[in-house]
Amino acid sequence: MGDMRGTGDLSRKGRPSAGASERDADVVIAESARFLVLFCMGCGVVVGWLAPLLADWLVTLRWAPLKGPAELLSSLPEPGRTLGAVGVGAVVGLVIGFIGVHESLAVSVSRSRVVLTVRDASQEFGGDEVGLVARDGKQLVLLGPDGMEIAREDCHLPWRRLADAFAERGYRWADEDPHREEFRRWVPGVPGLPDGADALLRARAAAREKGEGAEDARELRGELLRLGVVIRDEKKRQYWRMPQRP
Repeated sequence: MGDMRGTGDLSRKGRPSAGASERDADVVIAESARFLVLFCMGCGVVVGWLAPLLADWLVTLRWAPLKGPAELLSSLPEPGRTLGAVGVGAVVGLVIGFIGVHESLAVSVSRSRVVLTVRDASQEFGGDEVGLVARDGKQLVLLGPDGMEIAREDCHLPWRRLADAFAERGYRWADEDPHREEFRRWVPGVPGLPDGADALLRARAAAREKGEGAEDARELRGELLRLGVVIRDEKKRQYWRMPQRP
């Protein structure tokens, strides 16, 4: 089990210490939109600049993938083809950057609430609803006081900053999901699941197989949580556990 941080003088039941008022305010941890967009646009420019060089090399080969488009690009006059490729790369990088910002996780933390926002959709939890906050690989996990998972989101935010923000506001933090060893791999028809869970897991597996099934997979995770089934993904595999209810 990973390291767990105590709440110290920030316990919800204790009186706030001097200077704690600054920690009562919401702190928002999110990807820098400007950095992410500029980074993706810069990558697009580099790819666009390299594209004509790659096209010139591909046309010299007897057989190569995308040789038709490479011959077309190679036939264009300079400097137009390089400037055009760089421009197209920049636009594609810009679009990818905006998509990345839209789909990235933003976390707002205060002593009284935690808000997770992805794709303009927010989940808000009262401070007393969150028993433990944990990192599980590249995912941020929120557990209730009874050990039931209440949220799990892909996270590319700085983990140390997240850990400090939660601990300073009175939340228990773990560097590893304490229930990780309880998960079992799901296969169709596995025993032990409540009625209806297997069908939901089948539908979720199908949704994840599609390149555009993220929203369906998220909705089905919520349905499984209502049945008391916690889901963890690893590559294309689904793992499940059922917390013991008090």
